[in-house]
This record gives sequence, structure tokens and C-alpha cells, in this order.
Amino acid sequence: MKLTVLIDNNTLTDRYFIGEAGISFFIESEGIKLLFDAGYSDAFIQNASKMNLDLLDLNYIVLSHGHLDHSWGLEPLSRRYMEAKIEGQINKISKLVAHPLIFEAKSIDETPIGMNLSQEFIEDIFTLNLSKDPIWLTEKLVFLGEIPRKFKFEAQDPIGVRKSNNLEVEDYLLDDSALAFISADGLVIVTGCSHSGICNIVEYAKQITKVNEVSEIIGGFHLLDPGAKQMEETKDYLSKLDLTALYPCHCTDLKSKFELAKIVEIKEVGVGLHLEFN
Repeated sequence: MKLTVLIDNNTLTDRYFIGEAGISFFIESEGIKLLFDAGYSDAFIQNASKMNLDLLDLNYIVLSHGHLDHSWGLEPLSRRYMEAKIEGQINKISKLVAHPLIFEAKSIDETPIGMNLSQEFIEDIFTLNLSKDPIWLTEKLVFLGEIPRKFKFEAQDPIGVRKSNNLEVEDYLLDDSALAFISADGLVIVTGCSHSGICNIVEYAKQITKVNEVSEIIGGFHLLDPGAKQMEETKDYLSKLDLTALYPCHCTDLKSKFELAKIVEIKEVGVGLHLEFN
């Protein structure tokens, strides 16, 4: 599997890319091309162009969850696909994979933070595959679907509200998901924000893939309080995995990275980073 960071809060040193508060990864694995999250704007499209990566040749678009910093980039990407179809540049229709709750309206203090495109609009551009259950994208790469909340120290607090059947309910981000890749050295976990809890995600990935070894994890961990009980429990859990490396980014603050560095080697992440896993 090859993974290239198209969007992160940071950019790599001396690389002239655009960073923003969000995530977007370009992934190639076993003959397929996949976009994992789309950031907040068209910045990931501009960065991909500078890297000579073709976003009109995607087999899958996978959304980790329905927050604006991971999904609003779909609007300019949809426009690009529509224009390309009109000009006869593409024939393939990409599949958009996500949790069924991805399109439900989300807000904090009445400020919208969810998807800015309707399901009906997306269905005119892409083929939708919404599932709570895991979806195997290749023989080695799986979309995990809805993550069971096993650990009591994670995913305990709602983030705003979402509208469900015209009723407002506290939003525990049930649509938060991740990818797991079976490498020769163990699982490689790819996350968006880990609202469902990074430890919950890893446990479920092990269950679904039936692989107990975990090699590397890259993505946002939503760890923003290094002194919290969640951090101590997370460090304890991760320390037992015998990880090769950890790539925390996006919604993981610097002090939390320092804490995580006490138990595993922390690698730098930024737009332009390219990783390969066998």
C-alpha cells in the first residue's frame, strides 16, 4: 500500500503545498486508487496536481466521518468530476464509501459542522455504498464501518448535535470509521479523527481482519489534553502493541504527541509525506 498525504494541518519542510485543518490521503493498493477524506476546501486538489496525482481516476472515495474538515472538499471534487464528464474525460464512476449517518446534519451551538452536500446530489456524481458493516475494498484493505465502543475511557462525550428523523440528538459520531491494511509486518491503521477512539478502532480492526499484530497507525487521534485519563489509558494500550511507529496528525496537539513519544516512536506528518507498506 502506498499512502500520500494531500491535506494535513502541517506541510513538510521546504515543500510548497497548502495545509489546512483537515485530512486527505491518496492511497494506492492492489491495483486500486482511493481518496480517504477530502479536507475542507479544494486545497487537496491543488496539492494532488502539484504531485501529479490523478483524482479523476479513483476507484473509491472513503469518508471517515461527516465533519466539515473531512468532507467539504467533496464539493469542488464533485464539480471537477461533473466538468470532466461533460468534456468526455472520464467514463469510470467512483464509489463513495461511508457510514449511513454521514449525511445527517451536524452542528455545535447552531453552527453547522457537517456535510455541505446532500445525499441526492452526491448520488448524481458518485455511486454510494453506505454501510455500518465492514467493506473489503481489496483483499488486504478494509473499511471498518461502525466502530464498537469497547473502552469506557474513549468516545464518552458528544460533539454537538445531529438531526435524526427531524429530531436533534447528541452526536457521539457513530459515523466515525477508519481503514485497516494487512501488511507483511501487521496492520496499518488509517484514521480521520478517531472520534470513536483510537483504541476502539485498533481493537475492531484486529477483530475484523483476524490479525493481532499492529505495525503502524497514521491519522488524527483527537487527543487534545495530555493530562487527561484518556491519554494515560491510551498510552497504556498502545504500549502493549509493539508498534513500529506512530504518525499522529491533524487533531492531535503537540503536547499529546510528546506524551505518545514516551511509549512509541513518533514520525512527522505533513502534506507531501509519502509512505509505503508491504
